[in-house]
Amino acid sequence: MRVLVVFGTTEGQTRKIAAFMADRLRAQGHEATLVDVGLDAISPDTTEFGAVLVAASLHAGSYQPAVIEFVRRHRAAIAARRNAFLSVSLAAASKDAQERAGLEQCIARFVRESGWSPDRIQHVAGAFRYTAYGFFKRWAMKYIAYRKGVPTDTRRDYELTDWNELARFAATFTSDDTAGMRRTS
Repeated sequence: MRVLVVFGTTEGQTRKIAAFMADRLRAQGHEATLVDVGLDAISPDTTEFGAVLVAASLHAGSYQPAVIEFVRRHRAAIAARRNAFLSVSLAAASKDAQERAGLEQCIARFVRESGWSPDRIQHVAGAFRYTAYGFFKRWAMKYIAYRKGVPTDTRRDYELTDWNELARFAATFTSDDTAGMRRTS
């Protein structure tokens, strides 16, 4: 099956997650095309693919505008195929019910803004990229990490992504026995 993996990223973790998914799909024998909608000048024809996987990261309550615009332009073609949305955020690693509820509100806003209701939604924990942050953002993210119980040594980065869980999602994304499944987390 030809699978289109489109993504938007701010600090690079979503790119890494999307590339991981594309590699896993290729290992399963699928043809996966990876597209950064924020950088790639050519927009792929979504009708040429049997499945579409969209990945975006959440920052200050919103996903990348380029991803929302891509989905809005191609929503009919995406909806007509097997599809899923990978929502990348730090909240995905949280056990706090209020944070998880906030994450669901962000998903609802994404659905309203894009006009697309994904067949499947997978929440994926992101990363603390301390080494990529400026002074003020590094300070704010250190405070957030402290509140979450995550290491706060700003001399290195910390990935919260559960790669095994993501591999399981990749294994089921293109299988027929998951048709109609709405959400996983």
